[in-house]
Amino acid sequence: MSPDKKSITFRDNKGIGKLKLKGTWDLWRFDKKQIKRVRIVRRADGYYVQFCVSVDINEKLKPTGNTVGLDLGLKDFYTDSDANTQPNPRFYRTGEKRLKFYQRRVYRKNKGSANRRKAINKLGRAHLRISRQREEHCASNPSHVA
Repeated sequence: MSPDKKSITFRDNKGIGKLKLKGTWDLWRFDKKQIKRVRIVRRADGYYVQFCVSVDINEKLKPTGNTVGLDLGLKDFYTDSDANTQPNPRFYRTGEKRLKFYQRRVYRKNKGSANRRKAINKLGRAHLRISRQREEHCASNPSHVA
């Protein structure tokens, strides 16, 4: 990690070398001792550097005294013990038409061509969008229950 925390240098003899970092607004808070692991992840829309940081979080919630039972299902995302339901958004079904379109474009391209690589990249981005929608939905909803 550079002193200004705008770049990172890999010295593991894999030939990666020095990388510029974009979006480093949170890195200035952490010392080098707090960063435990660094990973480079390739997704359909580009490369990401993930930092595993050790931080002590003391978030204390006040107990309300209420207990709630949750039932996760396929038709509804969840149903609680008070009969409140959260509908299942079915992100795959809403994006299925777009996926079908991109899959058909990949199928029609010649194998090994540059246009096929571009079409595969667009198809991967469509799948990535659906997976991110699912992750966001799962991450944001339980906080409403708690």
